[in-house]
Amino acid sequence: MLTRPYPTTASSAYRPTTPLPASGGGSLDSTAAHLQRLDAKRDGYAERTVITSDGVRLAVRDYGSAGARDHTIVLLHGLCLTQSSWALQVRHLVSRWGNSIRIITYDHRGHGNSGGAEMHTYRIDRLAADLAEVLTVLKVTGPVTLAGHSMGGMTALAYLGRPADDRPVEPHGLVLVATAAGRLAERGLGRLLATRATGMLFDLVDHMPRRMDEVIQGLVRPVCKGVIRYAGAARGGAAAVTASALHTNSLTTAAGFLPSLKRYDQYQTLASITAKTIVISGGADMTTPADHARDLVAAIPGATHLHRPTAGHMILQEESHCVSSAIDGVVGMHRRSVRRAPSQRMCCAV
Repeated sequence: MLTRPYPTTASSAYRPTTPLPASGGGSLDSTAAHLQRLDAKRDGYAERTVITSDGVRLAVRDYGSAGARDHTIVLLHGLCLTQSSWALQVRHLVSRWGNSIRIITYDHRGHGNSGGAEMHTYRIDRLAADLAEVLTVLKVTGPVTLAGHSMGGMTALAYLGRPADDRPVEPHGLVLVATAAGRLAERGLGRLLATRATGMLFDLVDHMPRRMDEVIQGLVRPVCKGVIRYAGAARGGAAAVTASALHTNSLTTAAGFLPSLKRYDQYQTLASITAKTIVISGGADMTTPADHARDLVAAIPGATHLHRPTAGHMILQEESHCVSSAIDGVVGMHRRSVRRAPSQRMCCAV
């Protein structure tokens, strides 16, 4: 593997395609890796590894990275999910925009194929720093849209809350899906964060031998699978994505982010956002109720609110066309605006 240092504390490595595994043998891990390489070839992305300033390896998919692009879209997934949760949107965007855009997705630290880290680094502000390093290492310049679901949206807002010198790229577009600027412990299921159990669980898992993490995860997964199978009758796509994530994320990851979610607050950032912003919420979302979206729209200048009354938290799958259209909207707004005279204004609507 060739590692190419850039003028930053993070680094990037490209994973070249390797030969097919020999027949009649090979582990499940090698088979999965081979299947992922086949997916990469079929879907047209390069697998990259970005090593953060504190040594965590982030698994990145870089779609359409070769050659000049008019626009870069960065998709940020939610807690205990993976970059694959954006699969429907990626497929749509590639079909809609072709070679005129670049799409970057990656697994957050402790998620999916990315490396784990010390639990004290499982914080939203650290995820924002990771995002800044990904943008720097992959040399992202020019027009950029950030789209974040749940904790991914919080990561985008935390990135915008960083000092200007710590933001290597200023986004032109922002799509916030089933997310919040803070006050998570005041609404919906987030009220559980306000209990003492949050800190107790963090301390318990932090001091737990890693082998016990695996044991508890093995006990939790069958229960979660049963719930998913029940929910899958109504929300098949969302259930499938959640089931897949259960196999790649640990109890350490889930518990590690809870204290940061409890403290998270980016309300002071909202009024300074200049990106064309679309906020999407679901009426059946108990994790981040629509009141969070209304707060975002009220505070972000010119923001548009798209509300789906029957959608739950997994809007990426339940209302995939709505999310894809919103991203199309902010990308299209920029493409049209660069052709207009500076004195003309656009209507911020999808």
